[in-house]
Amino acid sequence: MSSPLADRIRPKNLDEVVGQEHLIGQGKILRRIIEQGEVPNMVFYGPSGTGKTTIANIIAQNTGKTLYKLNATNASVSDIKDIIASLDTFITTNGVLLYLDEIQHFNKKQQQSLLEFIENGKITLIASTTENPYFYVYSAVLSRSTVFEFLPIKEEEIIKALKRAVKELKNTDYKDIEIEVEDEALEHIAYTSGGDVRKSLNALELCFLTAMPNKDGKIVIGEENAVETTGKNVLKYDKNGDGHFDVLSAFQKSVRGSDPDAAIYYLAKILAAGDMLSACRRILVIAAEDIGLAYPGAIQVVKACVDSALQLGMPEARIPLAEAVILLATSPKSNSAINAIDAAMQDIEQIDTGTIPQHLKDSHYDGAKKMGHGVEYKYPHIFPNHYIEQQYLPDKIKDKKYYEYGANKIEKATKEYWDKIKEN
Repeated sequence: MSSPLADRIRPKNLDEVVGQEHLIGQGKILRRIIEQGEVPNMVFYGPSGTGKTTIANIIAQNTGKTLYKLNATNASVSDIKDIIASLDTFITTNGVLLYLDEIQHFNKKQQQSLLEFIENGKITLIASTTENPYFYVYSAVLSRSTVFEFLPIKEEEIIKALKRAVKELKNTDYKDIEIEVEDEALEHIAYTSGGDVRKSLNALELCFLTAMPNKDGKIVIGEENAVETTGKNVLKYDKNGDGHFDVLSAFQKSVRGSDPDAAIYYLAKILAAGDMLSACRRILVIAAEDIGLAYPGAIQVVKACVDSALQLGMPEARIPLAEAVILLATSPKSNSAINAIDAAMQDIEQIDTGTIPQHLKDSHYDGAKKMGHGVEYKYPHIFPNHYIEQQYLPDKIKDKKYYEYGANKIEKATKEYWDKIKEN
């Protein structure tokens, strides 16, 4: 029996890995670490199917160390003792690289058993977890490790992996059969995978296994096959993605319009399409753009809900996301922040705004005073109410007003406070 498709096309080098550009893109920190060959103890944190094991394998190949793999769900202290017993033997001449998957399932004692050896460098630990390591990894292990966060893979990157997989299947298992895989099928699988490459590859493999030849003996894998395999009938999008963006637009406008029922309906529609990431991004935007300073604490609550959703995954993720959406829809609204930043950016792009006033320029170096930098600056904290009137904007726009207080309780109270201070 052949090995699972995900294992057969597992990348052999960093250039074959899809996603995680913030870590392994050209010049990025994890790529530099791997290329230099001096690998520290690391914790890989992120959802399933995002490349944690793959990158650990690539690291092991580059270091020349003896690779041991343990899964904390079924490993024990005795397994660690066996690895420790192999240290300083012929088979571990270059040291040991231990890949410990799901480290959150190891208790404190089990994690502590590694400390001495990761401290003296005989064992290089790469631990992976789907849970927040700052909550689940023993602090002494964490303090000796560098944490790297892996993000869900974008649909376009998953499609690249699927195309590689199609080529592999055509050249091996199905080399004697004419098979066509339609782009719509790959798009559907990628879209419903929730950023999990392994999940998408499993769905593709099932499509191949269950597809039936047509009257000409040719197998055509289309969107219907993908829907049947994934069990999800996603929203129909046209080639320009208008349907997708129409739903997101209706979602944001319903929250902005303070209609929690409509907001929840469109959230459900987005989640039913398997697009949790778009929902998360849009919820965070809404908290800043539409609620803003009317309830500044909303974005903190929403961020916590989004983080929880990303860690939980569907279907449980629907609960914190619903909480966030109802909070936003029923919160007071203010767009004063987005209006202010957009107005300022428009001026910067379209007009000559002038230079920074001399008294605001950096004066923390020799010679600054000779150029007049910072000489006339008034330090607000030494004045009553920590305020003193002085010019902050450049001369050319010194009378510009970018921020207008919103007509909500919090901003009204803030305005009243500053009006009183500045009158005095």
